[in-house]
Amino acid sequence: MKQLHKQSSAVSHRRDEESATAGGAAKTLKHSAAARSLPRSINYLFKEQRLLFILVGILIGATFFILQPSLSRISPSDTTSALSRSSSFRGESITSRDNQFSFPTTSHFKVGRVPAALRQRRLRIVVTGGAGFVGSHLVDKLIERGNDVIVIDNFFTGRKENVVHHFVNPRFELIRHDVVEPILLEVDQIYHLACPASPVHYKYNPTNVMGTLNMLGLAKRIGARFLLTSTSEVYGDPLEHPQKETYWGNVNPIGERSCYDEGKRTAETLTMDYHRGADVEVRIARIFNTYGPRMCLDDGRVVSNFVAQAIRKEALTVYGDGKQTRSFQYVSDLVDGLVALMDGEHVGPFNLGNPGEFTMLELAEVVKETIDSSATIEFRPNTADDPHKRKPDISKAKELLNWQPKIPLREGLPLMVSDFRNRILNEDEGKGRK
Repeated sequence: MKQLHKQSSAVSHRRDEESATAGGAAKTLKHSAAARSLPRSINYLFKEQRLLFILVGILIGATFFILQPSLSRISPSDTTSALSRSSSFRGESITSRDNQFSFPTTSHFKVGRVPAALRQRRLRIVVTGGAGFVGSHLVDKLIERGNDVIVIDNFFTGRKENVVHHFVNPRFELIRHDVVEPILLEVDQIYHLACPASPVHYKYNPTNVMGTLNMLGLAKRIGARFLLTSTSEVYGDPLEHPQKETYWGNVNPIGERSCYDEGKRTAETLTMDYHRGADVEVRIARIFNTYGPRMCLDDGRVVSNFVAQAIRKEALTVYGDGKQTRSFQYVSDLVDGLVALMDGEHVGPFNLGNPGEFTMLELAEVVKETIDSSATIEFRPNTADDPHKRKPDISKAKELLNWQPKIPLREGLPLMVSDFRNRILNEDEGKGRK
């Protein structure tokens, strides 16, 4: 037994020695491997000129980041010529195959900047009331800029003839719809113009509040920028002259015109509530008297009334003593102001109008000079709540939007006369065939 015990002790002792020897050998191997790893890495960098490639890559990267700012200073002519050479090489025009993108000419570029058209996507825009007088001219401007435009109109005062020239354009859509009912669309911007603007129409069908509420709800739902076309009528019969945007107005809340005056004031309130409470991006324009082609012939507004009456050889009807004043802007000036407001960063409200002030009698004389010097003037009793003075202070628009009207009344009025002549002639011919 003692002998067996001695043998087992000897065996276990040898095993302990072997395990200790193996452990030491493993530690030695790990240490030698770690010691060899650094030289091996250095050897890898130098092998087959890999270090040279790494240095060249670093040099190229550094050169790009150093020279990159100068790329944005490439002149527009260089950019355009490069595009032309590239397109010519491929046998294509500058316009893409799908006719979706077109590069502007060098006159549209600003020196020192990458052309905006190369980095901006095309906007999808809805114009409510887009078949109306102002709306159709706005649509022309937006289509010309290359935007996709959706017109919503119930044709209460709008006419398909105002937008028929866009029907063949794939970037134009027309929806017959009344904005007092909700509608779902996916757009980037909403120009809300849908509302009868003349006394003849808005007394019959006031739509300021519900239409504005529905379009604000759409803007909130889809994250679109919303522009409200308000009116100088929010100032009522003003006690301040000229009117600034800070003036709160003098409006009769129960008068014959209050459905329009107070409706627009409420629309402005809703617009600002959605802006403050729901973070809707909004713009507010207060439009003063506007004239131009495509106005309704007999809408009760003074310019269209005078022009139509002069062409028809009728007396020009002046209400009251004719000493009440208005300011008249040509429609293209207004459209430029609306686009500048929508594209800018200021909420408003902004007065958009021509500060040139005329009495009704002075306007009648200009119409006579332009159309028929033999036209007569007929005085009639004044309408209720007719403002005595109306003239915009556009200092805010000049400063923040860099906008001001360019076309004076005596230059703009002849531009609408030919349109009225053609429509009145066609109207008379149609009556003769019945």
